[in-house]
Amino acid sequence: MALAICRRFPGSFCGTPPRPALIKHHINKKLPGQTCEDCVLTGRMIHTDARMAATLKLLKPLGYQAFCNPFAYSATQSVTYWNVGSCTWQTEQDPPEHSSLCHPAKKVENINSTSSSQRLLTTSSALPGSETSRAPASQASTLKSGSPRAAGVVEEDIEIFDSFEDPRGFLQLRPEYQLHSYNRYETCQPLSVSEGELILHKVTVYQGNLQPQVIAEYFCKLSSLPAEQHHVVLSSTRFALLCQLSVKNIQLFDVPDLINILKAFVNLGIPPSHSMLGVYETRFCNKVWEMSVDQLLLVADLWRYLGRRVPRFLKIFFSYLNLHWKELSLSQLIHLIYIIGESRQVPQDLMQKLESLVLKYIDLINLEEIGTICLGFFKSSSSLSEYVMRKIGDLACADMQHLSNYALVNILKMFRFTHVDHVNFMKHFGQIAPQRIPFLGVQGVMHLTLACSALRVLDEGLMNAVAASLPTRVAYCRSKDIAKILWSFGTLNYKPPNTEEFYSALINEIHRKMPEFNRFPEHLLTCLLGLAFSEYFPFELINFALSPEFVKLAQARSKFELTKELYTLDGIVGTECLDYRGNRLSAHLQQEGSEMLWNLARKDMCSKPEFLEALFLLETMLGGSQYIKHHMILPHTRSSDLEVQLDVNMKPLPFNREAIPVEEEATLKLKHVGVSLTDDLMNQLLQGKSRKHTQGETESETEPRARELEKTAIHLGSSPCSMADRLGADRLACMQAPQVKLAIQLTNKNQYCYASRDLLGLHNMKRRQLNQLGYRVVELFHWEWLPLLKRTRLEKLMFLHEKVFTSTF
Repeated sequence: MALAICRRFPGSFCGTPPRPALIKHHINKKLPGQTCEDCVLTGRMIHTDARMAATLKLLKPLGYQAFCNPFAYSATQSVTYWNVGSCTWQTEQDPPEHSSLCHPAKKVENINSTSSSQRLLTTSSALPGSETSRAPASQASTLKSGSPRAAGVVEEDIEIFDSFEDPRGFLQLRPEYQLHSYNRYETCQPLSVSEGELILHKVTVYQGNLQPQVIAEYFCKLSSLPAEQHHVVLSSTRFALLCQLSVKNIQLFDVPDLINILKAFVNLGIPPSHSMLGVYETRFCNKVWEMSVDQLLLVADLWRYLGRRVPRFLKIFFSYLNLHWKELSLSQLIHLIYIIGESRQVPQDLMQKLESLVLKYIDLINLEEIGTICLGFFKSSSSLSEYVMRKIGDLACADMQHLSNYALVNILKMFRFTHVDHVNFMKHFGQIAPQRIPFLGVQGVMHLTLACSALRVLDEGLMNAVAASLPTRVAYCRSKDIAKILWSFGTLNYKPPNTEEFYSALINEIHRKMPEFNRFPEHLLTCLLGLAFSEYFPFELINFALSPEFVKLAQARSKFELTKELYTLDGIVGTECLDYRGNRLSAHLQQEGSEMLWNLARKDMCSKPEFLEALFLLETMLGGSQYIKHHMILPHTRSSDLEVQLDVNMKPLPFNREAIPVEEEATLKLKHVGVSLTDDLMNQLLQGKSRKHTQGETESETEPRARELEKTAIHLGSSPCSMADRLGADRLACMQAPQVKLAIQLTNKNQYCYASRDLLGLHNMKRRQLNQLGYRVVELFHWEWLPLLKRTRLEKLMFLHEKVFTSTF
């Protein structure tokens, strides 16, 4: 099949040549006015296999089983690149397919070649340790009516991302990167098939007399064979013999020879699991302290491109950098951060040093490189300071129109990770994002939406654009994309104008992708929780998620602890879905989840001074700890409550018997349970804490407050009375059923959308369910309570009294 591949760019980024990471494919099209100076790749006929054709045509995958699709970051594509120092575009006809960890050998086209060359290079033996079988190419299917094309979106204009090549796009922005990075497009003297056969023949003839330099030279020359011959070479016994000779003489290779051999391995596509590579990793570990920074970066880059994890080498490399980090140039720094991010391992003390270098070079870094820095820190779970993040946000705001979608997503990932609220950045983002959504791959849409929910930023324009674009592209979503998008909409507690269409499309896609959700059970639970926040309860999916088989699968297969998620879903169903008759969690798991969430909530609340102050003052106002209970009324909602119960006369009931130790129950009848307003207590209340802040108060200001407090005390039944009367009242109260049950909520800003008073999904759901259980929710809003902490004790008591006894009714 012959396809014309074209590519266009809106302009260069930050004054640098356009990066090839973000590609728009145009099939059988030629853009007008394409010139070399405009950085446009003219149409070129290439041959491709069925898998490549399916990807380039942006065909819809068959059912749920095709995960290499045009609307994800990872997609097979023909990659073009800018040749630094010249004005020519080049393209690789058969680029290898890559995954996040490794990239298997290319699917070889049937090309015209002589029978002798096939006979000379083909043998029946495989390279020791290599993978001889490959999965067949996926079959292409036709577009369905729900595709973006049918909806009026031109598919060729939707960006396609390669999860392996796109992060490396920054390497083409500066010529300095060529000094310490691998370039698979680097031109070299091609080797004919006959010359390759001659080299392999020499290996068998002179195997015992080959010098180390000759062995290295042979590897380099063989890697220059045509790409379609590489698999033939790898399966040759003579090449296996050459590998054995290299291992035998590995101590005699100098650093340049070792690097050239490793580069040849990359060019030939040697499997990353090959046992020979472990020997080379060990040798490079021994050579770290003899190599320059450029050489070390190049070796690390080659290992990355080969797809092999080398933790030992990187550990020694990072130790070296801890001593030489100040010597890093700008290009070395950014390349190093990329390598750190892809390896997911780094000592945090080194990252702090690298952050200082980022700040040093911040004015010289362009926007695409900033995206690389953010992605590297994000992938390595390393934070950037608020100051650096604000500098990054300022730079992005200055030219966000020219910021690529890929870099924008990476910067948002870091804002999501650091939780820095850069208002101006989010404002500019909200202006450009809705227009980009229809032309952005689904995985990119997911990351933008997830960043908004993590930062609690509700941008209705963005959310509406996402909701409008997804129903026609939902087949291209991975299970992770569906989960994060549903979670984001549920978390922000937002329902778009096309709510029914949006949720119906996503729920139907969950059903179609159930085999994938079985592999990633955490994604199904995330979907169902996000739906529950938005008051959608697909019983069939819930029944499956709470089945013993899926629960066992989730606990065994997922890398996450999912007990809390399972318990939350079970609690939601038990509270809101009264007509649900499906599976529920076992009593053991319910108990385990309840204890886990209570311990987390209690630890969180008891570490907050504003909560402890409210609890103490409420106990004082009501008459003791037995009149208030700190617990989780709805444990699955993951936050605690202060419960108060009132009788028919709106007086508090001493319902919390847990507040009284068992050993004191026998003497309870001899104790006065209430609080007597003695002169000493009045003086403490009126003069104790307020003395520090209101020493200048006049007597006329104090008397009204004293009368107000006296009214409060009398209303609560805490005025002086006989011991018998008080005990009798307590016994009567304990026997009464509460007329009103209050659930007092001490809020914080993280429970609301940013800069608003709209509750997030989980907390809105909690209040909905408390009302369903007959509780009256009393809100101690943080914007009211926190300023009161600086006021007098009496003012705080008056505020709490009004909240409990007045505003509730």
